[in-house]
Amino acid sequence: MNITLWIISSVLAAAFAGAGLMKISQPREKLAASGMAWAGDFPPGAVKAIGAIEVLGALGLILPAALGIAPALVAWAATGLAATMLGAAVVHLRRGEAKAVPVNAVLLILAAIVAWGRFGPYHF
Repeated sequence: MNITLWIISSVLAAAFAGAGLMKISQPREKLAASGMAWAGDFPPGAVKAIGAIEVLGALGLILPAALGIAPALVAWAATGLAATMLGAAVVHLRRGEAKAVPVNAVLLILAAIVAWGRFGPYHF
């Protein structure tokens, strides 16, 4: 199960790092035009902050355990990313973008599995 949690963490880290870096590096208008219509409803600083949270969460899924420095932070990073996905699902539902919610749900479930495993029986 430990290897499975590492694999899930790696996949989540890649997904959140990519999404977060995109939000940080591109203007809000370009994000909204490229399919992230929700970005148009948020101030540019909020979109950048969401991107930063995603990148930091991605780093938190891997670096603490890989470096052996405060590995308990992996579970907290997973919990934070699960909460982020819950918030994203709420935003998409309120905007009538129900097609985006399954992606949020899958990422939330994967993050919750990592949090469960790292808080519980497979902690570092």
